Amino acid sequence: MTDHLEPGTDAHTRSRMIRSLIRSGAIRMAGNKRLRIYGLLSCTSGKQMKARNRIFFATEQEALAAGYRPCGHCMPEKYRMWKAGAAIPAPYS
Repeated sequence: MTDHLEPGTDAHTRSRMIRSLIRSGAIRMAGNKRLRIYGLLSCTSGKQMKARNRIFFATEQEALAAGYRPCGHCMPEKYRMWKAGAAIPAPYS
């Protein structure tokens, strides 16, 4: 897990470091710390959250292990499975 405010001391440096982590594959999912929801980096709902609430994950399993649930907007099928109490299948590699 990587907190959005962790890398760098200012917004510009932080943004560059996060983009670098995304390109390298170290970050693949984003989550909301307050709501305990994770989703795709491209999710419009996730892009609207405040930086202080944002957290990043390397894998979906990492997000699930941390107690986060799938986003209903960008991951509707996995959200329905989570809501029904079914196991969420591992993503394809």
